[in-house]
Amino acid sequence: MIELRTTAEIEQMRPAGRFVAETLATLRDETRVGTNLLDIDRRAHELIRKAGATSCYIDYHPSFGASPFGKVLCTSVNDAVLHGLPFDYTLRDGDLVSLDFAVSIDGWVADSAVSFVVGTPRDEDLRLIETTEKALDAAIGAAVAGNRIGDISAAVAEIARGAGYSINTDFGGHGVGREMHGDPHVPNDGKAGRGYPLRAGLVLALEPWFLASTDRLITDADGWTLRSADGSRGAHSEHTIAITEEGPLVLTDRAWLGVA
Repeated sequence: MIELRTTAEIEQMRPAGRFVAETLATLRDETRVGTNLLDIDRRAHELIRKAGATSCYIDYHPSFGASPFGKVLCTSVNDAVLHGLPFDYTLRDGDLVSLDFAVSIDGWVADSAVSFVVGTPRDEDLRLIETTEKALDAAIGAAVAGNRIGDISAAVAEIARGAGYSINTDFGGHGVGREMHGDPHVPNDGKAGRGYPLRAGLVLALEPWFLASTDRLITDADGWTLRSADGSRGAHSEHTIAITEEGPLVLTDRAWLGVA
């Protein structure tokens, strides 16, 4: 069921969005060559406890997951792009890292993701990350009352194809509110002018993600981590946004922290 939020409810969602933004900024700043993925998850858990927040991941067990997730953060590295289950891996120079983080505060959820390179970056990785960020900006720009879901999807696809990347529509954006994943689904490809009409009060997590040379995914032996079928790298950018009469409001915006 698609739910619309009142202006007051959107205001109540701000603390969750702010905390998610702050946490991702902190984790990105602290993550470097030599950092272990389990340490990133432990740090996120520590920040959650201090804030009195509730993880949306630790008990999460959808039909596509092999078991309850068991961690509070998705850490996807190199050819992994989504749902990366943290494990005992120490980051190496040039690794491409995607962190995806969602929590609930006072019953309201915010969800966001960021990709970056530790150590010495490869130009092709920076281009891939930049393309997901540009696609996210385009998606947010299309998320205005009077448009449709297809306008968001088409905006993402235009950026991806313009950069030469193919698109997988199995996983994409989604509604956010009292739960992490709700209706409507927002695929990363679609036709402008089609789909559910966007109205003020709709809150969405928009999340472009692309793989360097394929659109096919395989599931890791851990039952969670999604990797590219050809071993190419992936990147993922995500924000929770609210559609308002004044335009899209980015609840997980990190710009006010002085970081993108």
